Amino acid sequence: MKRICVLGAGRVGATLALDLAQDGAFEVTVADRSHVALDRLAAKGLRTHLADLAQPGAVQEAVAGCDLAVGAVPGFMGFTTLQAVLEAGRPMVDISFFPEDPFRLDGLARDKGLVAVMDAGVAPGCDNFILGDVVRRVDRVTSFECYVGGLPVVRTWPFEYKAGFSPVDVVEEYTRPARYVAHGQEIVMPALSEPELMDFPGIGTLEAFNTDGLRSIIRTVKAPFMKEKTLRYPGHIEKMRMLREAGFFSTEPVELNGVPVAPMDLTTRLLFPLWQMGEGDEDFTVMRVIVAGEKDGRPVRETWDLLDRYDRATGTTSMARTTGYTCTATVRLVAEGLWSEPGVAPPEVVGMKAGCWDFIRRDLAKRGVQWTRRDGTACP
Repeated sequence: MKRICVLGAGRVGATLALDLAQDGAFEVTVADRSHVALDRLAAKGLRTHLADLAQPGAVQEAVAGCDLAVGAVPGFMGFTTLQAVLEAGRPMVDISFFPEDPFRLDGLARDKGLVAVMDAGVAPGCDNFILGDVVRRVDRVTSFECYVGGLPVVRTWPFEYKAGFSPVDVVEEYTRPARYVAHGQEIVMPALSEPELMDFPGIGTLEAFNTDGLRSIIRTVKAPFMKEKTLRYPGHIEKMRMLREAGFFSTEPVELNGVPVAPMDLTTRLLFPLWQMGEGDEDFTVMRVIVAGEKDGRPVRETWDLLDRYDRATGTTSMARTTGYTCTATVRLVAEGLWSEPGVAPPEVVGMKAGCWDFIRRDLAKRGVQWTRRDGTACP
């Protein structure tokens, strides 16, 4: 039985920990600093470990007895957490979506002979796996597009949005410059830029905007056109741009009655309670991935769609399901030795190995997260 240590007991961390614990092949321990979150998991039979994961020493202590670590901390902690795990000599699958360059840790992982799969969630994650699998099967990829959003079923004014994952990471999406590729050149645009309206069956019209979701793909896949956009209900972009341009997302302190205050601290204090998923709040995840290329001199095009909904039976949000179960599928992939290459590997690199994307999507399908082709063909 392999010993797994899940770092982070938030909504997604708890979901993936429970999924792994139901697998007879794993003994799961969850580490977090929150007594409340750990008590909730302990009541369901999981082992818990109280730790301040912002401290590298605490991370290394938490993973000391495990065979594989799983990173589910907020993005701003992700890089140092992965580094601490690798320095402790443990392999890792990570979903923290940190802004730093993960390949800075590639040498460390290779020197220690450790697997480190990053961005193993729904997006980045599934879209990367799909792209890697297509790269493997065609002669040349000419374009890659990904559109993804997690949204509440009930639209509540003023934001018509609730966060299915860390709200801190949501704000990061609205402030971090977005990179995409056009005519073979890397283009940098502000987040929330270049809006477009798109229709999705069963959902209706959503607006798409630039976010920095390509990440490692810019380095690992050479295609002349590549972009990733986030989906929200129409009107959300303008609200977020207003807050950003007015300075509400700034981390630079301003003086207020003689006291320095970071606008971001006040904004998050006000926004996060409005964005928090409440008990029984239902959500959905919608995603479309389009990859075009050439095979034997002929054009090829693959479109993959995902529409996943809140699980009423278990009370699990769709974003936790799609992100957490992609991560657990990746854990099983590594545990079974289907991916064993030392070094930092983003999902598109893993997807370039035959059978890896098939394994991931079949594992997802077992949990009701079903990818389909545009023509409606199910992919079991």
